[in-house]
Amino acid sequence: MRKDVLLTIRSEQRYEGQETDVIELVTEGVLEDLGDNNWRLVYEESEITGLRGVTTTFDIQPGRVVLTRTGELESEMIFEENVRHESLYRLDFGALMLVVCARRIGVELTGEGGTLEISYGIQIEQSQAGVVTYHIDVKPTA
Repeated sequence: MRKDVLLTIRSEQRYEGQETDVIELVTEGVLEDLGDNNWRLVYEESEITGLRGVTTTFDIQPGRVVLTRTGELESEMIFEENVRHESLYRLDFGALMLVVCARRIGVELTGEGGTLEISYGIQIEQSQAGVVTYHIDVKPTA
């Protein structure tokens, strides 16, 4: 089952020595029920996020979420609570090595929408960078 949805996305990025950066975005996307409590959430980024031309996909499984970005930026981040995962973050000017470790994953999704929340620590090029939290509310458009 695929359903058009309205997403309210709040991203908080707290980096060492900097003020918390909060981005809020309301956009359309698609929620797909893959069966066995597996979901896929897809949306197009915008100028607000600084990632125009990028498609973001969350593949959600029990205990695991994979965030993939394709287009102007290429990356894949794997989130499992208390498990470190390395990721290559490809940009126009080069690539960065990231390490992410999910502190909390909360998934409350049904065919009628729900929420996805991920909070994770991030290291960039082997230096502790900070904590990022995504909170996504998912509502059907019709």
